[in-house]
Amino acid sequence: MSSASPLSAVRVALVHDWLTGMRGGEKVLAAIAELFPQAPIYTLIHLPGSLGGDFESHPIHTSFLQKVPGIGRIYRQLLPFFPAAIEDFDFSAYDLVISTSHCVAKGAIPAPHAKHLCYCHTPMRYAWDQEHVYFPQRRGIGARLRNLALTGLRSWDVASLPRVDRFVANSRFVAQRIERYYGRPAEVLPPPVDVDFFRQGVDAENSDDLDGFPAKGEYALMVSALSPYKRVDLAIKACRRRGLELRVVGSGPEEARLKELGGDNVRLLGRVDDAQLRRLYQGARLFVQPGLEDFGIAAVESLASGTPVVALGRGGILDIVKEGVHGVLYGVSSEDDALDALDAAIDKSLQIGFNKLELARRAEDFSRAQFARRLRHFLADLLVSANPGEPETLHS
Repeated sequence: MSSASPLSAVRVALVHDWLTGMRGGEKVLAAIAELFPQAPIYTLIHLPGSLGGDFESHPIHTSFLQKVPGIGRIYRQLLPFFPAAIEDFDFSAYDLVISTSHCVAKGAIPAPHAKHLCYCHTPMRYAWDQEHVYFPQRRGIGARLRNLALTGLRSWDVASLPRVDRFVANSRFVAQRIERYYGRPAEVLPPPVDVDFFRQGVDAENSDDLDGFPAKGEYALMVSALSPYKRVDLAIKACRRRGLELRVVGSGPEEARLKELGGDNVRLLGRVDDAQLRRLYQGARLFVQPGLEDFGIAAVESLASGTPVVALGRGGILDIVKEGVHGVLYGVSSEDDALDALDAAIDKSLQIGFNKLELARRAEDFSRAQFARRLRHFLADLLVSANPGEPETLHS
């Protein structure tokens, strides 16, 4: 959408939790920001240079937390201050607020006449159903104070719900979580994936022989933050048992432990550029996702690259992968059988002759163009419902 769109008469503000790196949530924000090139972005903190792309062309407004010394290192420790920080922003000049939220951005307070659409990546995991995963230490005065803070955060999270006119979820799984914890329905709009970029070369006949296009190698791939809930450790153990090299793209607090656990058959690659990532996807025998994901952008990128997915068969992956067609989904009844289940799924995947073109075609359902078209539809419907006597101002 260009600035000449009829929507240009509507004053739009974009709200995001924080801008400290280019991850899945920031890719969604980037796609929305392309539709509204003049819209300012409001966020708790912004680390200049951490994003790339066209973010810097938008006016970026940060909260009072931006002035805290060393905020880029310690912002997660300031969680109890986040609600006050998001509420401190003034949105009285805007007709439409679009928040992309996995924390407190949904608590933005719109003007009385304005509409607020929240693209919700998930209700806060650490405040609701995964507190024990994020905070396993349950004893001591520090743990008790943290529990009190999270109780207050849950109360605020619910109290701020009326500020949102419509929720959009990134998967059916997240829509169910929104219904459970917020008591609100949510439309499902999968996040945008740069399918065309990752698909380059997959369509060509005999593409394994193309100059610059990697033949399938004897390695599995993970693209993930190195955090406990991602279960990179499980993938390492399964690949080590099978004698299959595992390459992991990503960084995080578990890096040292995972490096020690991995041994010679694991390569922790840290962050790579887009061209390197595409080659890694296209050269892998399979992509592994053993953790529970709200959606799974990396899984779609893998399919676009012609590489099948082996994943835990719960969560957002069910919106992406059809068993036996786009990869292998496995179930786990307890932690004791998780390793055996993943190992069996990897073995099954290696026996199936997946069709690269079929995998890439599946990824087309999650393209940036599809995202933009459907988002315009949601916004048009929201604005028309706000002014039923006026003509529609937003076109697909």
